[in-house]
Formats: sequence, structure tokens, C-alpha cells
Amino acid sequence: MTVSGKKIGFIGTGKMGEALIRGILYARLVSPDKIYASDMDLARLESLEKTYKINTCENNCEVMLNSDILIIAVKPQIVPAVLKEIRDSIKNQLIISIAAGVPIETFETALPERTKVVRVMPNIAATVREAASAISMGRAVSKEDADIAHEIFNSVGMSVLLPEYLMDAVTGLSGSGPAYIFMIIEALADGGVHEGLDRNTAKILAAQTVLGAAKMVLDDKTHTGELRDMVTSPGGTTIRGIRVMEDRGVRIAMMDAVIEACERSRELGKKK
Repeated sequence: MTVSGKKIGFIGTGKMGEALIRGILYARLVSPDKIYASDMDLARLESLEKTYKINTCENNCEVMLNSDILIIAVKPQIVPAVLKEIRDSIKNQLIISIAAGVPIETFETALPERTKVVRVMPNIAATVREAASAISMGRAVSKEDADIAHEIFNSVGMSVLLPEYLMDAVTGLSGSGPAYIFMIIEALADGGVHEGLDRNTAKILAAQTVLGAAKMVLDDKTHTGELRDMVTSPGGTTIRGIRVMEDRGVRIAMMDAVIEACERSRELGKKK
């Protein structure tokens, strides 16, 4: 089973919702006439209709009725009201939620029995089609449904299948991770500026260095320690830099950042 030929609905068209619409169309998973969307911001809907030639709807139930796959991309606090509104319109559609921190159980409890629910945690890099997304399946979801979710989120990056209890770890690592990397790029660029590079050149070199290193990790399948050794000549420049990073605790700081963000995600989940 694939997405091809199916109608995809969006409730919520913020940055992530628009990123998914753009990615789906870029990958040609479906044509614009197969996409339906609703949003409280009518001006935004009008803009998306003009930009992507998709169908826009006056209310969420209209989206539901016109969709085989429904992507809920609203803020977490709005989810209960949306579920109450669409409950009676569900006809075996696949429901995909990207509402941060809202567990599958919330959907399965509020919606008709055996509703197919998938929870996904993408990250902000979906806006440039390089997201890291984690997918968790509800009780009624089939392998074919999971494949559809992968196909959609692979259109904006790459995705992995994980049990839901690991979603807090995903939040701490890939959900918050872009912010950590932005800081690293900024710091690398600052070092370049200190040594005489102009700011723009330093930023470009730093960002491309991070991009290239990440691509090597994903493409090569070699252990990251071995990749590091490829750059680290005995008595050379790189080992001097690595020694400073180890002395200043960069490795443990990065680990602690992920762990702390994960703990905060758990805290926020308990408050819901």
C-alpha cells in the first residue's frame, strides 16, 4: 500500500504542516488536488491555496470527510477540541498526529474504537526536507499503515520506527537537537572570525562542514570514532583541537543536554 492515489487532509497548517505539504508535493506522492487543509488562520489558508494549489476547507469535519489520511498538526492544547469535533466524521481513515507530547492513548480514547492512530515526532529540519522523524504505531495500525507514514515523512527527510515510550528520548535528541547544532555552527564560525575570516564565509564553511560530516555518518556506516580518526593525523592540527574539546567537556555537555531535554519532555508529558 502506498500514498499514491489517496487523499491527504491537514488540520493545522503552521510551519510543520506547510513543510509536509511542500514535501509531499515535491516528492510527487499525490497531486495538489488530493490535499485538503483547514486552519483557524484564514489568511494563511488563502496563501497556501495560492502557493500550492491545494483544497482549503471551512472546517475540520470537511477535511475529515475528504481524506483517506488525516494529519493533525495543531498545538497540543488544541488536540482535545479537534478530536471532539471530528469524532463522528471518522470512517476508517488513518490518523497521523504530530502534536508534540500528546500520546496515542489520548487519540484512541477520544476517537471510535479501532481508529488507526500513528504518532510522529519530526523536527524543524522538515522545512528544508531534512527532518529526522520518529514514528510510533497505535494498536489498530497495520504494517501497510506504517509504510504510508514512512512514505510521507521520508518526503521531508528520513524516519525511524520506535515504540512510543522512547518518544521523550527522541524529543531530547532529534527534536531539540537542531538548536544544539545551531550553537555548534555559531561557535565554529566564531572561531573562524577570530582567526580572520569574514562572518559570512565562516558561517558557510561551518555549516557545510557540519552537513558534510553528517552525510558521511549516514552514508558510510563506519563508526564515528573511525571517521574521526580519518581526519586526525598524529601530531596534527585536529588532535590539538580535539584535546581542547575533551578538556572543556564538550562531549559530556552534549550528552547532558540530550538527557536534560529528555527529562523535561517527561515532565511536560506528566502535566497533560
